[in-house]
Amino acid sequence: MTEEPADSGARAENPPAPSGEHEPWSGPEQEPGSPPAPGRSRRVRRFRLAAWVALVLAAIVVGASVMWVNGPPTEAELREKAGLFNKDRLRIGVKTDTPGIAFQEQTGRRAFKGFDIQIAYLIAADLGYRPDKVDFLAIETEDRARMQALDANGRFVGVDLVVATFSVTRDRREDPSVGFSTPYLYTEQSVVTRSDYPGKITSLGQLEGKKVCTLGTSTSETELAKATRATVTAKNLISDCAAGLEVGDFDAMTTDAAILAGFVAESGGAFRHHDIALEKTEMWAVNAGSNEALRTLVDLALYRSYADPQDQRWEQAYQAYIDPLLPASPNVNVAQAEQPCTLPPPVRRWPWERTLPVQDCPSR
Repeated sequence: MTEEPADSGARAENPPAPSGEHEPWSGPEQEPGSPPAPGRSRRVRRFRLAAWVALVLAAIVVGASVMWVNGPPTEAELREKAGLFNKDRLRIGVKTDTPGIAFQEQTGRRAFKGFDIQIAYLIAADLGYRPDKVDFLAIETEDRARMQALDANGRFVGVDLVVATFSVTRDRREDPSVGFSTPYLYTEQSVVTRSDYPGKITSLGQLEGKKVCTLGTSTSETELAKATRATVTAKNLISDCAAGLEVGDFDAMTTDAAILAGFVAESGGAFRHHDIALEKTEMWAVNAGSNEALRTLVDLALYRSYADPQDQRWEQAYQAYIDPLLPASPNVNVAQAEQPCTLPPPVRRWPWERTLPVQDCPSR
């Protein structure tokens, strides 16, 4: 009988691997249903976290790409669409005969000054034009919708913008040649007489049978026609009304209070301003015509002025040109001393560029 080796009780449970093959892993075997090893668990969690982060980043990139491709245009794209690239000068139609609002000094420089002029400079600056690159051209009331102004040679030429006490109305909004910006000033209609006019005028109806001068094709002429059968004379220039009132050709003149206040202040007490308590608000806006991209850029300039507490250009314009008119027109709401609320226009910007607050504007 063959004898067993003396160390047979110490035999290896696994036979030696055949020559040329790796030995099997000799670590502890994982029992079914037992928790995974600590090292493997950490690797799985790290993998899942990395996959989740990658998915989130991918979603952000895709979402931003879709927004960038399909969203509103950028400011640079708007400038290109508006035709401002390679445009050396900006033409703006303005009034020339309204003290405090837009007045052309008859000096050698023929300088323009007034509230509307400062608003025009504000917008031009945000469009990339220095003051010496802005050309102001005289525009009359009936030409504001057509955007036709007179150059220095007396010829009618087109302008890029109209900043000329142009009130927003439903009919004007429906005119395809008019493209209003957001309003930049609130005022109301009022009446001016000579100081020796007997009594106080509190409504347009009191002008029944009087000789009244106003601007033709203006909102003031429309309101006057609805309220009374006064003898109305429509002029192209409100300064012609003031001149006629002074010499007695008219009993009164009527238009926006912010316009009339300048004539009252300059009259040295010869004129008296009457508040006629009209509920309708006159909202002055910029006309950019059919150039929608340019209108959006104008809205962006006015929004920045309104929303940025560091931007005081609108307030400075009001203080410089409208505040001085108020003492001569007591008890008349000449113009609201705050810039009208303005919402951000549809201009594409990255989230970190949106540093200005967005506020809800109360409905009017």
